[in-house]
Amino acid sequence: MKTLLSLSLCALMCAATAQKKEDEQAIKSFCGCYEIQFNFAETFAYPKDSTTYKPSNVKHETALEWAELIEDTPGKKSIQHLLIVGKGMIVKHWRQDWTYENTRFYDYNGFNDWKFLTVPAPTVRGQWTQSVFEVDDKPRYSGSASWNHVDGRHFWENITNAPLPRREYTQREDYNITRRFNTLEITNTGWIHDQDNDKIIKEKSGSTYLLAQEKGYNTYKKVDDSKCEAAQKWWKENQAFWKKVRLKWDAVFAKNATIQLKNEVDGKPLHVHLQALSNQANQDEINAVIDRFIISK
Repeated sequence: MKTLLSLSLCALMCAATAQKKEDEQAIKSFCGCYEIQFNFAETFAYPKDSTTYKPSNVKHETALEWAELIEDTPGKKSIQHLLIVGKGMIVKHWRQDWTYENTRFYDYNGFNDWKFLTVPAPTVRGQWTQSVFEVDDKPRYSGSASWNHVDGRHFWENITNAPLPRREYTQREDYNITRRFNTLEITNTGWIHDQDNDKIIKEKSGSTYLLAQEKGYNTYKKVDDSKCEAAQKWWKENQAFWKKVRLKWDAVFAKNATIQLKNEVDGKPLHVHLQALSNQANQDEINAVIDRFIISK
C-alpha cells in the first residue's frame, strides 16, 4: 500500500512539474518582435439616458513591438514591452510579470487606488498571476488562473478590475472601472489577446452600474527580431534606470497596504516626470519623484 501511495504521489509531482514547465514555455512565448493589430468595438450600452450617451468609436491600430524577458526565475517571469514608433523612436510600453502560486494582490478599486488583498495558498495552487504595469511601472491590474494546455491549445483566462485604458480615458470620463475578461492564447504565428470588457460606474458608496460592454481582439504576429533592433538597443542603454524605478515600486508593494496615487503633479503625469530625469539618475532621485505621486494614508 505504501508503495502504491508513493508511486501515486510521485506521479502527481511529476505531472505538476511537467505542467509548470509547459506554463513557463507559454509565458516566454510572449517575448520577441511582433507586428500588432489592435481592434476594439463597443458592443452593448445600457446608459440611463440613451439620448445623450455617446459610445466609443471603433478602433483599429497597428504597431511594432519588442518584448524582452528581463527576469527569469522558477517562480517569476518579467517581460518588458517597447513600442517602435515612426522611424525608430522607442516608447517604453507596458510590463507584465508572471508569478507562480502568488497569494498577494492589488485589486483596482476605481478611484486611482488599489486595495491590497491576500488569498489562501490552496486557492492558487498551480496557478500563475499576471500583473500588468503602466509605462511608468505603477500598477494597472493583476489576476490569477491556471494555464490550459489542451487539444493543441495553450491559453490562460482571467477576470479582473483595471483602470481605463489610454484609448478611453483620453476621450471620456463617464465610468471609472474596466472589468476585464482576458484570454491570452499562444498560437503558431504568435499570440492573441482576446477581451470582453465591462465599462463600470462605481460610486464612493460601493454601488456599481454597468454602463456598456466592449470587444477587444488584439493579434501579435511574430516577425524576425532584426525588425526590433532599435528597441533592443534602447533597452540596453536605459534598463539600469528602469530597474531603479522597479525597485522603488517593489518597496511600495512590499508594504502590503492599499495604494492611492495622484493622477498628476504640477500638471504632469508620472511618466513625464520620470522621462525628464537623466537615465543616469540615482535611486534617491527616482524615489523622490515617485513619492510625490503616492497619497499617504
